[in-house]
Amino acid sequence: MNEPLFNIPSEVYQTLSETERYLLHYIHQHLEDISTLSIVTLSERANVSTATIVRLMKKIGYNGYTSFKYRLKQEKKMTDASDQLKNIDEDIKLAIRKNEEEVLKTIQLQSIGQIEDAVQKIHNADKIYIFGRGFSEMIAKEMTIKLQLIGKTCEVHDDPNIIRLKSRDISKNELAIFVSLNGETAELVEACQNLSMRQVTTITVTTRIDSTLSKISDMTLVGYKGEQSFFPDYEVRSRLSLHVIARILLDAYVIRMK
Repeated sequence: MNEPLFNIPSEVYQTLSETERYLLHYIHQHLEDISTLSIVTLSERANVSTATIVRLMKKIGYNGYTSFKYRLKQEKKMTDASDQLKNIDEDIKLAIRKNEEEVLKTIQLQSIGQIEDAVQKIHNADKIYIFGRGFSEMIAKEMTIKLQLIGKTCEVHDDPNIIRLKSRDISKNELAIFVSLNGETAELVEACQNLSMRQVTTITVTTRIDSTLSKISDMTLVGYKGEQSFFPDYEVRSRLSLHVIARILLDAYVIRMK
């Protein structure tokens, strides 16, 4: 199925009520359990009405909660079809599973229509600006190099002051892409607000659908971020899902432009 799980267009997201947005976030955080829950159980755990659940499902492209659960169950069957890690140490297996989970669930969250729309926006832009901070800078720089290699005029910025200044100069026929794990980095949010006021198209790649960047961007591509970290004392959470989205997006661009 090519129906989206959570990568819904900005105009659709704006129509969601606060309760529906909360429910969307709750489902995103409990994907592993949702496929086994009845609509009544989900209603009780999320503390929302069953009518809210049905209404949200229809808004994000499903006939109802049953069809949404079916999609999740089918994806889980594909994941659990074979166990290739049975002879590996349990702790290492856990690390491998963590990465596998982030990749598979990120792919589940992508919408073909959303990717096609993003590809078209990249194609139509006279120039592309990519902004990222911290460890997300590496993804932003890789995207920039790949776009330059295929002939797009593109530049990347990671300095807070330059990001703020650049966001005031980008024109309507250009495009800005934000790469942010949590979607709350102050200078990125400010830059996106500047661009929104000037009607410049913006795309955000993040793991939080309820983040400030997600809410104000024209389009958001959402990845899955696991809760476990093997570096709990440092802010070095995995950006694997952001890498996956960036690769899918640029591969799709090359395929379409051929």
